[in-house]
Amino acid sequence: MENLPSYVYLVFGLTVLAALFLFYKATNYSKTFLIVIASWMIAQTVISFSGFYKITGTVPPRVGLLLIPTLVITIILFSTKKGRNFIDCLNIKTLTLFHIIRVPVELTLLWLFMYKFVPELMTFEGRNFDILSGISAPIVYYFGFVKKTINRSVILIWNFTCLALLINIAVNAILSVPGAFQHFAFDQPNVGILMFPFIFLPSILVPLVLFSHLTSIRRILIGKEI
Repeated sequence: MENLPSYVYLVFGLTVLAALFLFYKATNYSKTFLIVIASWMIAQTVISFSGFYKITGTVPPRVGLLLIPTLVITIILFSTKKGRNFIDCLNIKTLTLFHIIRVPVELTLLWLFMYKFVPELMTFEGRNFDILSGISAPIVYYFGFVKKTINRSVILIWNFTCLALLINIAVNAILSVPGAFQHFAFDQPNVGILMFPFIFLPSILVPLVLFSHLTSIRRILIGKEI
């Protein structure tokens, strides 16, 4: 990625740091979260620099290692009593504001497209409308938790809508990765997320966004204080 401008790395790096800080704050500054996330990031960095993800012709595809472990952890947390206790202690206000990170993520994807590391369909010029989630997040935060002029139902609908937008881009991104399961973007495949530091998009940012939405949805549906 030698021809990629330094500002792309800078913006993405700051986005990852901002996401980690906001989620860390939402956990009420949990040291366990820091240990787990730091260990996961170190592991992914080592794997990435080994060239593991550059081999794309395997079955199952190696890109699964970026996504599946965090999905398993999410399932475990939502299906166990201890995990649900952790979820119900998270700060939903902060988790709502957390979604502002999706704006710089979308800018990063646009830049990666311009330098031919991801397909156009992964940008807001293509099939990805996830930037709307990031733009609307501070609005929902302000009117939902500061002014309290919108009710739980509106916040719930917003979370479901933004979750759908996340799933849309995640599916399109996965099906654009070169390999046996590629269905889209054969002329310009999604190779950017297989390279450091952009591996943190599918392995860190997407799981945290997903977890934030699922947490908010759970808390609203069961009537927990938000």
